[in-house]
Amino acid sequence: MQFGVMDHLDLSGEGSIQTHYENRLKLLELYDRGGFRGYHVTEHHCTPLGGGASPSVFLSAAAQRTKNLRLGTLVYALPTHHPVRLAEEIGMIDQMSGGRIDLGFGRGSVPMELAYFGVDPAKARDIHEEALECVLQGLANGRIDFAGEHFTIRDAPIFQRPAQLPHPPIWYGVHSLESAERAAQRGYNIVCNEPAAESGAYIARFREVWAGRNADVPPPVIGLARFVHVAPSNERALGVARRALLKFNESFRFLHKRHGVTPRLSGREDTFDDLMTAGRAMAGTPEVVAEALAADLRAAGADYCVMRLAFGDMSFEEMSGSVNLFIDEVMPLMARAA
Repeated sequence: MQFGVMDHLDLSGEGSIQTHYENRLKLLELYDRGGFRGYHVTEHHCTPLGGGASPSVFLSAAAQRTKNLRLGTLVYALPTHHPVRLAEEIGMIDQMSGGRIDLGFGRGSVPMELAYFGVDPAKARDIHEEALECVLQGLANGRIDFAGEHFTIRDAPIFQRPAQLPHPPIWYGVHSLESAERAAQRGYNIVCNEPAAESGAYIARFREVWAGRNADVPPPVIGLARFVHVAPSNERALGVARRALLKFNESFRFLHKRHGVTPRLSGREDTFDDLMTAGRAMAGTPEVVAEALAADLRAAGADYCVMRLAFGDMSFEEMSGSVNLFIDEVMPLMARAA
């Protein structure tokens, strides 16, 4: 069993933005010392949800503050990037981190964000596919030569080759049987964000397709994403999580509210209790969290727990206290149970 973090870096709390980033970097140092496997930052634009609007900038800082923690994106929103620049950035941060970068790519889950870039959301999937082909070509070959509907790049040399060749590991968010099949066929690591029953069905399909494609190769990392908060008492943990999620939701729904639309894939639950009822969150003492997480991962068939441990208006003391309890007590409890 391995543990990781997904982080929106949402600008939902009080205090300066400079302090916000410094506190997150301090948390990364805790994850690194505590034996976490990875850290995955999201990308959003024109919203307080998007504290990680430029993932490469934050990950380059994170690379200097950590030694073993793998650093990645879930995801780079490809329609907002030019493939040449992104291939060069990825090569740079993979070298700067000593080969610790993981990559997640997507088309952008919020149409309004793409529209601010002048991108037609209806074309986002096709743009994503072309950009992905260009970026991977540049990383693997040191050269992009591509002609498509959205990008024409003629013999562009890429000198910032990554430390991990042909390219760093790729991650994919799975939310359907079809996306599970696609990820297995492409050889990607995966993360599921749905309750254990739905995620378990996607993961089972992923394993089935993987076995048919790579019979002699073990599956890659299979992650399950959850909101988690740990405190010395259940009451304290739930109190912090309930308050913080309300602020997180304000950020998550900022653009949806501004444009009068409803979130489609996530952000549908109004409260932390709703999230727990939906099977996508847990808060409590180390014993309660360890038992709930172990059962959830076992039911889904996942081997990597990707947690949102910092969200909303949590103070640094609340976040770091939860992380330290997770490292000192939850991880050993889960190791013994396994």
